[in-house]
Formats: sequence, C-alpha cells, structure tokens
Amino acid sequence: MRVLVTGATGFIGSAVVRDLLRAGHQVLGLARSDRSATALKEAGAEVRRGDLDDLAGLREAAAAVDGVAHLAFIHDFSNYPAAAQADERAIEAMGQALAGSDRPLVVTAGTMSLAPGRTATEEDVVDPRTTAVPRRSEQAAAAFVERGVRVSVVRLPPSVHGEGDHGFVPRLIEIAREKGVSAYPGDGSNRWPAVHRVDAARLFRLALEAAPAGSRLHGIDDEGVRVRDIAEVFGRHLNLPMTSIPREEAAGHFGWLGPLFAADAPASSALTRELLGWQPTRQGLLADLEAGHYFN
Repeated sequence: MRVLVTGATGFIGSAVVRDLLRAGHQVLGLARSDRSATALKEAGAEVRRGDLDDLAGLREAAAAVDGVAHLAFIHDFSNYPAAAQADERAIEAMGQALAGSDRPLVVTAGTMSLAPGRTATEEDVVDPRTTAVPRRSEQAAAAFVERGVRVSVVRLPPSVHGEGDHGFVPRLIEIAREKGVSAYPGDGSNRWPAVHRVDAARLFRLALEAAPAGSRLHGIDDEGVRVRDIAEVFGRHLNLPMTSIPREEAAGHFGWLGPLFAADAPASSALTRELLGWQPTRQGLLADLEAGHYFN
C-alpha cells in the first residue's frame, strides 16, 4: 500500500512512517520545509511538499495513493478556531479525492471531551456543540463514509508519550520548574489516559490495513492515570515540593493547560483491541516518566 501521511515528521507521525515502512508499505510524506523533506528521505519515504492550506495539492496527493493517514494539525492555541477550520478543510479535500474508491482515510481526534467524569468508549460520539471551540475532524471525515471512503478515526489521549515528546507533559514539567512546585488540581484524583507513541503508530497502520468504514478507534493503553501520581513523579525527579491548587485556580497556575489538567477523562480501548487485535506493548506513562528522559 502506498500511503500519504500528513504530519509525517511530527512526534507521532514520524513513528507512523517508520511503522508503515517496516511493515512493507510505501510512504508519501507531506513536508512543509526542507528540514522535514530531508528527514523523510532519510527515513526512506517519498516527499510531497505542501501544507494543510494547499487544498489542491492535498487532493492531488490523496488521489495518487492507496490510503491516507492524516495526523497534521496546526497547534496554534492562540487561534484554535482557525486551526480547526484548516483541519476540516484538509480532510474534505482529501476525502473528495478518495470518494468512490473504498480506499482508507484515517484521521486523528482526541478522547478528552467525550465523556467527562466517566470512562469513554469507542461508542461515545462527541457533540461539537458542547465545546467552546469545536474541532470537527470526526464529523468531517464521517461524511465521506457514504461517499465510498473507508473512513476511520483514531482518537488519542492527552498524553502520547515517549522520547522526544513535546506535548502536554513536557509543558507541565516546564510549569513545575517555573513555579518551583509540582502542583495538581484539587485532590489530584482526576485521571488522564495515555499511550506510548510506538503503540499509537501501530494502531494507525492497523486502521489503514483493516479498519471497517466508520470505525472509531481508541489509542489508549493507560485508561486513567491520576494527575496527582503524575505530579508526584515530577516532584521527585525535579526535587520540588508538591502542592494542591484549587480547581477554580487551575488556569491561573497552569495557564491554558489548566482546564485540561483538571479534567477527569479516563478512556477505554477494549473495543479497538477486539476489532483489530491491537495490543500495546510499550511501557505506561508513569514508567516512561520514571525512566528519566523527560527531565534531561
């Protein structure tokens, strides 16, 4: 299979590229810069220059491959509505190119807003009207199921961890260093799901190879790690005291990450494992943190 991968040099996307190539697939990676293009070539992938705003280029690239794994997203939290709209337009462009072909289109979404306070499953459907700034990746992709595209959605947890991570967990570590304390919201009993990026990458490949049209897949290993336990590892490795921050003050301490770190959002991947035979094999979040590389 020849696969177009957007976000191909990102933290997760680069792992997807490696997994696909090891499994014998060919990869056409989307690259915005010379540096990204070089990285893709060194990995053994073909290069397609462009970005999410180049809709004609995305349509052309998608038309020339056997499937698409869409992992790119403009992580500009200062203008998140525009980033969400760019993502939706990109999905529509690639979906149009795949229409009527039964080729796979795998898009990326998240688990955080699915079922606050209880364990989210693949059967939960996000209602974009319940979020202040909706990201409509799932809805944009699902519209192409009836148009003959084998659409599946891989929902990822707030922590996709591993060496080279530059997401939420590293930012929380920076905040602990800046504030001089390792803090957690409330009593710290709220839970974050997590998965190692190597395990997440394998799920994207399995989705491309075999996920039925309309599948909602959860890339979840740890169903729910208490945020107090996360903060405890931070404090031990950074030699900082721990402290509780009232939930209503979380935004003041953690900035834009406050509402996310205060959320109770466990999630299950039982149905995904049953459907595709996916089994995470890498270490969990706390063990990965204890390994020390996050604090170097």
